[in-house]
Amino acid sequence: MAGDGEEVRNKQVLARDYIDGNPKETDMYFNTSSISLKVPEGTKEVLVKNLYLSCDPYMRGIKPKIPDRLFYSFAPHSPIVGYGKGDFVWGVTKWEEYSLITMTESLFKIQHTDVPLPYYTGLLDMPGMTAYAGFYELCSPKKGEYVFVSPAFGAVGQLVGKLAKLMGCYVVGSAGSKEKVDILKSKFGFDDAFNYKEEHDLDVALKRCFPEGIDIYFDNVGGKMLDAVLLNMRFHGRIAVAGMISQYNLDQPEGIRNLLSLVYKRIRIEGFTVYDCYHLFPNFLDLVLPYIWEGKIVYVEDIAEGVENGPAALVRIFSGHRLTMSESK
Repeated sequence: MAGDGEEVRNKQVLARDYIDGNPKETDMYFNTSSISLKVPEGTKEVLVKNLYLSCDPYMRGIKPKIPDRLFYSFAPHSPIVGYGKGDFVWGVTKWEEYSLITMTESLFKIQHTDVPLPYYTGLLDMPGMTAYAGFYELCSPKKGEYVFVSPAFGAVGQLVGKLAKLMGCYVVGSAGSKEKVDILKSKFGFDDAFNYKEEHDLDVALKRCFPEGIDIYFDNVGGKMLDAVLLNMRFHGRIAVAGMISQYNLDQPEGIRNLLSLVYKRIRIEGFTVYDCYHLFPNFLDLVLPYIWEGKIVYVEDIAEGVENGPAALVRIFSGHRLTMSESK
């Protein structure tokens, strides 16, 4: 949108420095600046007012020393980067009230306004596309297959589980609390779920839930969970790796010991990033929107009111605590 040059207040959440370990509220700070409502002429920049902002694990940032960064990162004393929903578009923006965006190719015009607007930072945004692309495009699921999702309570995992159930698969998820495990089974329809924090042996837990093995694993955790899953995959199993939240805060990533299972069981494992999959967005909408309209998808969100509460929301993702829960159908 463009204006007449009026200056307005712009609240921002800035990164104090690159983050070590789990993020803390003190790693970020709140700033109030001003911004002109007039977009510079002759540029492809777009000025948007952010109505909703996403809060995702990757937003903790990645240190410059880590090679081959695929996720949007940030520089110290710059706004946190994430996804947002504007008046008519959604896409990559920053944690602030107003954003001047030069990457116009990362913006998508909103065609369907008959769904809750926050969906465009979750279910119909990066998490939803990640779930769709990883499950359907990489894993090629079949009715009756055994599917494991970890973590299953997050924005990506809960949709993967629901899509798998709608396809007629047997679905198990892991989460970090008894409350979340109960919700996975009672609201999301998972066949089973377990609290990984209470399991002394992940291999035993997986064998209990999957006595016949796992056909598909949707991984957002990595580390010890991935290592245990490899032992429990069935022949010609498929693993889609969308993230590794267990490794983000480690200076020295954990090693995987059971990679030989890839050979013995002819397992296919593939990592991917949602940025490679946005050409599939129309297909994604064609699949998911009817499920939303028919009430077949239940989606639970954590909502923090106000830009200034963004740091606390990001910290709680890594601590496992919940904010105010909002259930949408």
